[in-house]
Amino acid sequence: MSDPDRAARLVEIDDPDDPRIAAYRQVRERDIGGRCGGFIAEGEVVLRVLARSRLCRPRSVLVAARRVQRMTPLLAAFGEDVVIYAAAQGVMDAVVGFPIHRGLLAYGERPQGPSASELLAAIDGQATIVCLFGVSNHDNVGGVFRNAAALGARAVLLDAACCDPLYRKAIRVSVGATLTVPFARIEPDEDVLALLAGHGFCALALSPSGTTPLARLRAPARTAIMLGAEGRGLPEALLAGGTSVAIPMADGFDSLNVATVSGIVLHHLAQEHP
Repeated sequence: MSDPDRAARLVEIDDPDDPRIAAYRQVRERDIGGRCGGFIAEGEVVLRVLARSRLCRPRSVLVAARRVQRMTPLLAAFGEDVVIYAAAQGVMDAVVGFPIHRGLLAYGERPQGPSASELLAAIDGQATIVCLFGVSNHDNVGGVFRNAAALGARAVLLDAACCDPLYRKAIRVSVGATLTVPFARIEPDEDVLALLAGHGFCALALSPSGTTPLARLRAPARTAIMLGAEGRGLPEALLAGGTSVAIPMADGFDSLNVATVSGIVLHHLAQEHP
């Protein structure tokens, strides 16, 4: 679609109560409570990722009127079925519920993703995946997805205690990676080790008390990196059932941010299996 065509399809919004932009109303509060099968993405970099995502379907964009001209190439990247709303900055702030300095939001549909088993079954050949347990911090989840995308992980599995990868802040921290890296939830009663083994993945359990230093690890071609929440770490059953791996640290310190750990381990595995 040409830029003039896109500009002609802009829908101007001058009333914060306009029902057509209801999906964007009071973003922070509704992010916490859920958004009925949708999600909000924020910022130019993330929207560029969303425009080409194969996993998530954008439905509309809300842009500050003052930014429309500069954003025309980005807006044109969205398909004809994506509605572009433009509002004055004050109207946009009133809709969103806070000063939205980036002046650029999108509403998308959550993917109807596969089960964890179905996702693993679709991954063939050499592969690394990441499994998260109890990671409830959105910055950490976003950071893990960013590392996964950058270092070639094929998927992320999350247990029920992990926070939502499509929460607005997690998407932003991931620089849009949660919109592109396939993910699935592990069922509460699912035997994770059996699930991974059944699909040919060797489970690596990361822990400061791990028995195998990362530098000595010779991982097989299909590897699952298991990471727990900071403080609690992985459940004992996973530590006992997987290959226990540690990242050696300076004396008197035994803690790394979970997203940092994911980056270190993924980089190590990428060097082993380029």
